[in-house]
Amino acid sequence: MTSAAVLARGAPRACAPAAAGSATLRVLTLTSLFPSVARPRHGIFVETRLAHLLRARPEVDARVVAPVPWFPFQGSAFGQYGRFAATPRRTTRDNGLQVLHPRYLMLPKLGVAMQPDNMARAALRDIAALARTGWQPDLIDAHYFYPDGVAAAIVAQRLGLPFVVTARGTDVNVLGRLPGSGERIRWAAQRAAAVVAVSTRLKEALVELGVEAAKVTVLRNGVDFELFQPEDRSAARQALGLAGPGRLAACVGNLVPEKGFALAIEALPSLPQWQLVLVGEGPQRGELEALAQRLGVAGRVSFRPSMPQQALRRVYSAADVLLLTSLREGWPNVVLEAMACGTPVVAVDVGAVGEMITRPEVGRIVATRDRDTLAAAVQELFVQPQAAALVRTHAAQFDWASVSQGQWDLFSAHARGR
Repeated sequence: MTSAAVLARGAPRACAPAAAGSATLRVLTLTSLFPSVARPRHGIFVETRLAHLLRARPEVDARVVAPVPWFPFQGSAFGQYGRFAATPRRTTRDNGLQVLHPRYLMLPKLGVAMQPDNMARAALRDIAALARTGWQPDLIDAHYFYPDGVAAAIVAQRLGLPFVVTARGTDVNVLGRLPGSGERIRWAAQRAAAVVAVSTRLKEALVELGVEAAKVTVLRNGVDFELFQPEDRSAARQALGLAGPGRLAACVGNLVPEKGFALAIEALPSLPQWQLVLVGEGPQRGELEALAQRLGVAGRVSFRPSMPQQALRRVYSAADVLLLTSLREGWPNVVLEAMACGTPVVAVDVGAVGEMITRPEVGRIVATRDRDTLAAAVQELFVQPQAAALVRTHAAQFDWASVSQGQWDLFSAHARGR
């Protein structure tokens, strides 16, 4: 069950009629970051934000167009391209949200420059099909600036629609600084009705790129307190097969270099009483296993496959600490998810962690990517045991209600005909 499925309990369906006395606001979410049965965790943060908006504002009538690259063959042998091929052409999510996955041409490495244009062409065909059914958007809600935000700008220009684009981290901090993609990101930002940043630091980065500060609104992500709740630690460890002696640290995310999980393994020799569990899948697994072997800590490192969010809370509850070792982040949702389960966090100073970990009782921020510094921060955190209830209470300030209200205010202010 997805986070959207959890929200669906008692929530209005995305395609339900507007409440009496209110005007329907038709929102088209355009993004390549959206989950499907083939990639259930891909872009789940976009779905979660939209699902909370739909629950809070029944007058929103939403559709999603989430383009994927065309590929002829399905199967695990073809990696992510096989998953692209296995993505259904159209689907209805558990909360009633209709999602279309048009195909576009994407040549590996060579096609990056034309990716926004190809995405826009594919999206326009599906938007035209929606129009033939009588559904036409009042506003486009785009996520991730390149290629998605640029594609949304092309679509919006073609259809005469306003659009709002949400920046999420790497799109601004990395792609925004490259010659080709950076120019197109600035072009899209100039044409956007509004720009959303998921953190104050990301807003500052947008302004550095030349985006008007007045155009940028900070709308952070929230955490679902119904979904992420503490479970009994001993029972959670038993269920995960991690019931050994000592303390347990957890890392959650794709096994790719950008997540920096090698740093967590490198810190283990300085943490002899600790085990480490890494939850996720990706091409770096073999490299990480080999590193653990070389350092003599392989017996204390466990790997688990990617999990749905309702299963992740068991991981967070089993752990004494979550480690965030990423090289780049925007608003790392895992930090709040762990805290909501009562688990403190030790994080490298990246993205918006400074806006989340604001009290020493709930975690530590490490200024440098150094294994000894990371290990020392973990040990310091546990000089005095942390109260799970205090950590969870801290996370409670990051609710979804204020985020959904901010979205509604922004969309209402800029939608066509408003």
